[in-house]
Amino acid sequence: MAFAAAAIVLTATVAAAQNLDAGKSPAKLFADGCATCHRSPRGLAKGRFTLTLSWFLKDHYATSSDSAKALAAYLQSVDEPPPRAAAKPAKKPARSAPPPKPVQSQ
Repeated sequence: MAFAAAAIVLTATVAAAQNLDAGKSPAKLFADGCATCHRSPRGLAKGRFTLTLSWFLKDHYATSSDSAKALAAYLQSVDEPPPRAAAKPAKKPARSAPPPKPVQSQ
């Protein structure tokens, strides 16, 4: 009987330690855990190093180091500056003064 009780306790402990994010794509991790507060992944990496970003995500949001690393790489891959507005046409050069009139000799 004691063996069965020990097996149940060990099974419950192992089941509680499962990583629910395992096998999810980084985009799915973002959609499931981040999209509630952040409409887009763009700009969230803010030019941070992968290592520091993954540490931050692991400490605050991700369930494992692997999911934090995958999410950090994903955020950096979409961390592009927003597209620039269409190029403005070049300004017309300022009008120069008309050339001086020739002097007439008498």
